[in-house]
Formats: sequence, C-alpha cells, structure tokens
Amino acid sequence: MCGFSGFAGTNCNREDVLKRMTDKIAHRGPDQEGAFLSEQAALGFRRLSIIDLENGSQPMYNEDKKIVITFNGEIYNHLEIRKELIEKGHVFENNSDTECLIHGYEEYGTDLLYKLRGMFAFVIYDSKKDIIFGARDFFGIKPFYYGTAPDGNLVFSSEIKSILEYPDMKRELNEAALEQYLSFQYSVLPETFFKGIYRLPAGHFFLYKDGKMDVKRYFDPMMSPDSKEGLSLEQVVADIENIVHETTNAHMISDVEVGSLLSSGVDSSYVVAEFPGKKTFTVGFLDKNSKYNEIRYAEGLTKALKNKENYNKNISSEEYFDSIPKVMYYMDEPLADPSCIALYFVDKLAAEQLKVVLSGEGADEFFGGYNIYHEPISLRGFRYVPKFIKKPIAALCRKLPDFKGRDFLIRGSKTVEERFIGNANLFSVEEREKLLKTRLTHIKPMEIVAPYYKKVKGLNDIAKMQYIDINFWLQGDILLKADKMSMAHSLESRVPFLDINVFRYTKNMPVDYRCNKEATKRAFRIAAKRHLPEATANKKKLGFPVPVRVWLKEEKYYNRVLDKLTGETAKKYFDTNALKKLMEEHREGKADNSRKIWAVYVFLIWHEIYMEAEKVTVPA
Repeated sequence: MCGFSGFAGTNCNREDVLKRMTDKIAHRGPDQEGAFLSEQAALGFRRLSIIDLENGSQPMYNEDKKIVITFNGEIYNHLEIRKELIEKGHVFENNSDTECLIHGYEEYGTDLLYKLRGMFAFVIYDSKKDIIFGARDFFGIKPFYYGTAPDGNLVFSSEIKSILEYPDMKRELNEAALEQYLSFQYSVLPETFFKGIYRLPAGHFFLYKDGKMDVKRYFDPMMSPDSKEGLSLEQVVADIENIVHETTNAHMISDVEVGSLLSSGVDSSYVVAEFPGKKTFTVGFLDKNSKYNEIRYAEGLTKALKNKENYNKNISSEEYFDSIPKVMYYMDEPLADPSCIALYFVDKLAAEQLKVVLSGEGADEFFGGYNIYHEPISLRGFRYVPKFIKKPIAALCRKLPDFKGRDFLIRGSKTVEERFIGNANLFSVEEREKLLKTRLTHIKPMEIVAPYYKKVKGLNDIAKMQYIDINFWLQGDILLKADKMSMAHSLESRVPFLDINVFRYTKNMPVDYRCNKEATKRAFRIAAKRHLPEATANKKKLGFPVPVRVWLKEEKYYNRVLDKLTGETAKKYFDTNALKKLMEEHREGKADNSRKIWAVYVFLIWHEIYMEAEKVTVPA
C-alpha cells in the first residue's frame, strides 16, 4: 500500500514540483520515496513496505528501462501471473507484485487488467510508445484522481491534496458537487469538490497520448441473479464457506504481520473467525453497555474464538469533535458519514502495532446485507395498487404532519428507480433548493442514478439496489473512508469480501438467498453461523454506530455546531435561518435532523481547511 503522484508534459521545475506533490502524501508511504523524471513524464512515489521489503522500491522498470510504473495496492495472484510470464520468457529481478504488472503490460497491454485479482491504482509510462496507461481496480478500493493543470499538463495522484501542490492549480469549489452532496452525503459526481479535478471511476482505465485522455470502462459489476436458480440453499451456503475461507487466506499475503478490524457485526466477525492472525481492533462510544459501544461484543467474540486478542479504545466526545478537522483534511473531500471519524480512531489504534489489517467492507453489497434491501419485499403489495390511486395518496401524505406509516405510504407509491439512490438520502431536492444560496444545476439525484438503472432494468428490485450501491455508495462512501482513514496512519486496509472471485460467484446467487422476509444476507449468515456464535451471525445490521444525535443535544456541542452553521462561511452558501431551525427541532426532539446537520457542519470544516486557508496543511 502506497501513494503516487505525477504529471505528463514539460515543467521547468519538475523535480521540485514532483517532490512537493509526493511529500504531501508521505503518510501513505513513510518507508521510502522515489522518482522518475523525463521530458515527457514525471512519476513520484511513497512506499509502505508490505511485500518484498528489500527490493520492492518504486518507480520500478522493465529490463531496458523503457517502461516505468508507480503502483498502489496489492495483487493477490501475482505469483500465478509471474509463473505464466516467466514461461513466456520474461525475466524478473525481484519478488514484488509490482514487477508482474510491468511484464504483464509488456505481454498483454491493457488486457492485463482482466488477469488481475487485487486492489490497485497504477500509472505506467511507456517511453517507446510515449503513452501513459493508468487504471483503477474493479470496485474502487484504491483512489485515483486527475486533472489538467493551467499549463496544459495532465496531473494525477492518489490524493487531491497532492494535485493541489502543482503550480497554479486552483482551489475553486465545484458548487454542483455541493448540491448533490446534500442528498447523497458524499461526493458523487465525476468532477470532485474541486473544479477541474476528477476521479477515475472504479473499473476504468485511461490511455494518455499527445495531450489527449481516453477513458474506458473495462469492468461493470453487473448482477445476474437467479442464473444459479437450481442450486439448493445448502449448496450455496457450502460454497460461501469455501469462498470466505479462500479469499481471507488469499488476502493474508504479506511479509509483515496482519491483523483485523472488528465490530459487533457478522462481516468483520466472520473475517476474524477465518483469518489466521491474532490481533483485532475495536472502538466504542459512551459506556460499554450503550448501543453505541461494540467493545463488549468484540471482547466476547475473541474470547469465544480463542487464540484471538482484542485491543480497544473508548472514544470520548471531546476526542471525536476535536479530530474532525484532521479527518476532513485526510478525506480530501467532505464526507457526511460520522463513522469515518470512528474509523480514523480504530485505524490509529491498529497502526500502533501493525502495518496491515483486514476489514469486512463489501459483504453487504455482494451478499445483500443492508436493511433497506427488505423494502421491495415489504412494499410488494403496492405493485397491485393502480398508479392513479397510489400517487394521490402519496401526495396527500406529504402535506400531512408525520404519522406512523406516512413514509411507508409515500415510498410505496414509487418504483425502486424513483425512491432509491443508495444507502443515504439526506435532503430532498425541495429541501436543498430552499437551503442553498449557490448556483444550482437543479439536477435531481434520480437523474444521476438513472443511467445505471437503465442497465439493469430487467433485474429483480433487490439486485437493482445492489447494483446502485456498488456503483455509488460503495465507491463514494464505504471504500473512500476505508482507504483515506487507514492511510492517514500509514496502515494498509484489505477487504477480502471485495474480491473479483467473490463477486463472480455472488452476482449469480438467487435473490432469495441474499435477502428474504426473515433475514438480510440470508445464505451468508447461515455460513457464518457455522463459524461464529449464533447471536453474532444473526445480529441485525447496525453500520458503525456513532452517538452524534445524542451529542448534538448537549449544550457544549449544540453551541459549537450552531456557531459554525450561522457563521460567515455558512451565510455564503446556506440559508442559516433554515439551519438554525434544523438545530432547534433536533434539540427539542421534534425531529432527528442529526444527519442533515452533520452534513453541513463537516462541509464547513472542510471548506475552512481547503478553501479558506492560505495553504492546505494538516490541522493542529
């Protein structure tokens, strides 16, 4: 796990510029640094040594030094690829997974991507063809950003803050990103919160030649459920057991010790039960008996499993709030998910002892684990109600004060394409248009996800929701915080469930084995039950519980947040009277506005660091 930065084209101070860019991401790789400089391209690298500690330095070259690579990630099947390439006559100089990418590119070109199993973002400069080839892994585990500098050069990096070090790169807010952020809770557009800086989407690669960028999709996580309809539940459960065992062990490849993050949920618990390591790490809030504290579950599980150790920390409210500026600095863009701050602390705890941890991300998206996946089942009866009846009932409900079942009736009047944009849906279009003072695009969230729904129009509603989550929520929230929070502490976070081999099986799994009336992750939970205490395997999905809604009612934090929400920056972007009303309603218990308040609050903190400060630096 590492970080890279670079640019294509000439620059008179190229060595100094590249050094500034790579220094900005030193936290991603404190062990070594390296650089490649030519008239056509500059590649910089920061290394966190995990595999082949002695010889894995980058940038790395082929035999004649005509091809050079910087690579962030791990290739779990690199030994298989290496063997194949050696049989074809390629000569390897070290044991790193990086070198298999160089020779793989020589042999297969961009088709190399179809042979990889792993998490990756990389840039290859081929001086023979004067071309740059860059790629990002199948599901977006590793980040990749790029933009065009004022001098016309292509600039790229693992983090946006590095790109901002390039001469004359502007820090200009992309107001369209803010508009959609208020609904999705994360940066969802191809163009980031910074005008002119883009993210390379998951499953995409690019070729850059003669000043032209050609971006192509090489992988689409298309679901095709029910193609294994003939398989019994028992067979699918047995398959899942084998798959989880194999992928967990495949992700253990390392020349350093590997630990695991552990919550109270079934996903991380199953990883811990399977992985051969010992050390696990957990954080919690309030007291141990609180619903916001998972430490007691983690301690109980490691005791039951034996041969496991749990290291944990209780995070105080003061620590949590004080850490927000640093978290937003490392995130690059605002993220309104309170759990990213909890993740910051658990990664910090793990990094005190290790360089690598396993984590349970991806099981919900692949195996059907989110509670909202129950919705198509619970709303099934609405299918038989004519539209001319459903729509007026929903319209009437919107005008009435809140009552039990109101949201159910409103959502039941809509198709899945009309109601689901992913696991988060904060401000409605009407709410955000009243709240924002900025220039608005008036593009609805449903318009953003519509092209993806079009691709899966023939699928079951649950499979459609999974496809939306894999393309949006997983990339924009789950994996982004996993990467940025671990790398903030020079820690590599690996996600065994988010493996191409796992996906190839789960995409064909019958929907009923994913989610039914009784359970989410139905088959997965049955498999987990054979390796875990029953209570853990059956535990309802909680996410990463953080007591923000509780703290926002306390005088100290209420005032701290209110000051920010009514300050000068807030007045520039928002109707602060509306924000004040959200705060008051929340404190009085009239509504739980915590997620909406939090979205605006962390945006304002991020804005202070990235838009208002003269220079972007790590907050004290």
